[in-house]
Amino acid sequence: MPAMPGLGRQQARGAVEQAMCGSELHSLPEGVQRVAAFLQQAGHGTAPRMLDGAARTAQEAADQLGILVGQVAKSIIFRRKSDGLAVLVVTSGDRRVDEKKVAALVGPVGRADADFVKAQTGFSIGGVSPVAHAAAPVTLMDRELQRFDVVWAAAGHPHAVFEATPTALQALTDAPWHDVVQEDKP
Repeated sequence: MPAMPGLGRQQARGAVEQAMCGSELHSLPEGVQRVAAFLQQAGHGTAPRMLDGAARTAQEAADQLGILVGQVAKSIIFRRKSDGLAVLVVTSGDRRVDEKKVAALVGPVGRADADFVKAQTGFSIGGVSPVAHAAAPVTLMDRELQRFDVVWAAAGHPHAVFEATPTALQALTDAPWHDVVQEDKP
């Protein structure tokens, strides 16, 4: 059993067992275990759920869950130019992040490549969770997520997601709400 910061061995085992997919007896991937432990420690009532197929895009996740694309809370990672810190923007799946708005809040940012994302978050692109990162990012929450009663976020693997209210997700990330998306064009 891998170490899970802040949890004793028995608590970590319980988090993993609660997050097992269906009747399978296998352990979940390490990233999903880390998210499950984080959610349990935070008192979040829902464990990660494994999907039958990969959900690397908001559309794939929405299709598998039978929800609107906007209900997918996608995690977009940028690299802050001034110090190389990861900047996480948790945004609604039907919106595009406006880099200028993000830069106005945190300073100039650039795109992050797959190696940077994996090193900073501990997750591969397509499974980046908004919580349980390897290194704490600067995090911003897209206020557009508040349009929905329930949203779904990646849980550390392309096949794993977890459910939360937008308010609960904001509390889990401890990030401020902001307008960080491109304006709709008529």
